[in-house]
Amino acid sequence: MRSRAARLGLWKFLPAAGCAVLLGASGMHAQTTTPLTWAQVQQRFEQNNPTLQAGETGIGEFRAEEISAHLRPNPELTLSEDGTQIAPNKGVWTPLAGTFEVAQVSYLHERDHKRELRLKSAQAGTAIAISDQADLQRTLLFNLRTAFVDTLEAKAVLQLAQDNLAYWDRVLGISRDRLRVGDISGLDLDRLELQRVQFESDLQTSEVNLRTAKIQLLELLNERTPVDQFDVTGPFDSTDQLPSLDDVRNMALANRPDLRAALQSVEQAQVNHRLAIADGSTDPTFSAWYTHNASTNNLNTTELQTLGISVNVPLRIFDRNQGEKLRTQLDITKNQQLLDATRAQVFGDVDSSYAEVTSDVALLGPYKQTYLAQADRVRETVRLSYERGSASLLDFLSAESDYRNIRLSYLNLIGSYLTAAAQLNMAVGREVLQ
Repeated sequence: MRSRAARLGLWKFLPAAGCAVLLGASGMHAQTTTPLTWAQVQQRFEQNNPTLQAGETGIGEFRAEEISAHLRPNPELTLSEDGTQIAPNKGVWTPLAGTFEVAQVSYLHERDHKRELRLKSAQAGTAIAISDQADLQRTLLFNLRTAFVDTLEAKAVLQLAQDNLAYWDRVLGISRDRLRVGDISGLDLDRLELQRVQFESDLQTSEVNLRTAKIQLLELLNERTPVDQFDVTGPFDSTDQLPSLDDVRNMALANRPDLRAALQSVEQAQVNHRLAIADGSTDPTFSAWYTHNASTNNLNTTELQTLGISVNVPLRIFDRNQGEKLRTQLDITKNQQLLDATRAQVFGDVDSSYAEVTSDVALLGPYKQTYLAQADRVRETVRLSYERGSASLLDFLSAESDYRNIRLSYLNLIGSYLTAAAQLNMAVGREVLQ
C-alpha cells in the first residue's frame, strides 16, 4: 500500500512532467465517449480478452479428448488368398485354378470397464480445465480491477491538481491587488508566483498518469479506442462495513477455483489409479473366419467352405502394468498434498488481503472525520491571516503544502483501499467488496 501511494504521489511525479508534451497533454480535452462503468468494463473484458478466449478454446480441446477416450476398439478385417497351382496333367500355369480364400474378422474386447474409466478420467480433465479457466479469469479480473482503480485514482488526482491550480490563481489575483495598494511587497508576490510552478507540474504529471492508466486498461480490454476518447466512471470512496474474517474464509473455501481444481485433480488421480489396475487385466481378442477352397484336388467335391472361431488370450505373466499402478497411487498422494498446500494458500491470501483492507479502513477514518476538514480550515484561516497581515508568507505556504499533502494522501489511501478490496475479492473468488 505504501509503495503504491508513493508511486501515485505528486511529489514523486516531477521527473515525468516533461513527458506530457510528447504525449499531447492538450489532447486530454478532446471529446470523449460515454464513460464506462465497472460492469461495462468487465463485460467488454470477458468478450474481447484474447487470453480468456484462448482458455475457452483449450476447454474445447479437452471436450474433444472425451470423445476419443470413449471410443471402442476398431474391429480388424483380414483378407487373404493362397493355393494357386499348375493344373494337373496339362503342364500349364493356371493362377486361379486352386485359389484358397480366407476372410477373417477379429475384435479386441476390453474388460474391467477400461473405456468407462478412460471417459471418467477425460471428464475429470475437462472439469479441471474449466476450474483453471475460472482461476485465470479471477487473476485477470484483479489486474483489470487494479487498472480500473488506477484510472479512477488518476482522475481524482488530476481533479485535485486542477482545483489547486485554480485556487492558487485566485490567490495570485488577490495578491496582485494587494501589491497595487502596497499591502505586500514585490518579493512576496514573486515567491507566490514561483510557487505556481509546482501546481503546473502537478497538473502536467497528473495528465500523463491518467493517460498511462487508460492505456493499460485499454490493453487489457484489447480495444483500439483512442485514449482521448476513452473514459471510465465509478465511485471512488471507501466503506467501513466489512464482513467478518470467518465469513470471508468460508466464502473462499466455497468459491476459489484453484482450490476446486486441486480437489478435482485428486479425484482424477483416483480414477487414473483404477484405470491402471484395469489396464493390468487381460483383454481377449475374438476372431471368426470364413474360407473358400476352390481346389479341384478333392475328389469328393469341387468346393470346400468352412467357418471358424478363435480366442486369443495374452498371458500377462511378467507385465501386469505394475509400474503404472504404483505411479498412479503415488500421484494420488501427491495431489492430496498439493490440495493441502492450496488450501493453506487460500487462507493466507484471505488473511493478508483482509488485514490490508482493515488497515486502510482504519487509516481512512481519521481523514474523513478530522484531517480533511482540518486541513481545509487551517489553509483558509492562515490565508485570511496572511491577507490581513497577521501571518507570514512562510506560514501561508506551509499551510498550503500541508493541505495538498493531506488531500493527496487521502486520495492515495482511497486508491489503496480499492486495490486491497480487489485483492480480497480475488482471494475469495467472488466480489465481496464493490
